[in-house]
Amino acid sequence: MRRISSIVFDIGGVLIDWNPRHLFRKVFDSKAEMEWFLANVCTYEWNVQQDGGKLFSVATAELQEKFPEYSDKIALYYGRWEEMLDREIKGTVEIFRKLKSAGMPLYALSNWSHEAFPVAYNRYDFMKEFDGLVVSGYEKLLKPDHAIYRVLINRYSINPEESVYIDDNRPNADAAAELGFNAIHFRSPDQLREELARLGLEV
Repeated sequence: MRRISSIVFDIGGVLIDWNPRHLFRKVFDSKAEMEWFLANVCTYEWNVQQDGGKLFSVATAELQEKFPEYSDKIALYYGRWEEMLDREIKGTVEIFRKLKSAGMPLYALSNWSHEAFPVAYNRYDFMKEFDGLVVSGYEKLLKPDHAIYRVLINRYSINPEESVYIDDNRPNADAAAELGFNAIHFRSPDQLREELARLGLEV
């Protein structure tokens, strides 16, 4: 096994607890209706389009036209987007800081809208500690497309075989593995520690 020379983190779901339910449980009286809304109206797939660079205003207007009965709640998705951001995921940030203190180069590769990313960047102190970031909204590319991983690899001269990639989304982790990364499908900080230990990294 080659020595690990860098680590790449996804952000939402790995380092930050981002979830639309943090907002919409304040908005809907019924949990069932909230879940239907997130599964059928403001879906994960719809939000990812904005992560790829589509403007919030355009996406919101299009969806309001399709679901006029939910127009006010659709407007809240990006109008009160900050309320979807909760705490940093403490155990993962502790791992991040231990790796940083040990001198390990740390990078981020995230599907995130260019309109929303600055909010998160300014809110969480650890975000300034990355050695480099690649954010989908700025690149107009999305994981799991190999192209955005290659942007990261080329921009920061990363050797995938000597790098760990961590993501809570299985297809994104699989795409990294296809490109040669030591990919970890993140499920919890404890599980991440165990998988890093198997790669020779004690945190």
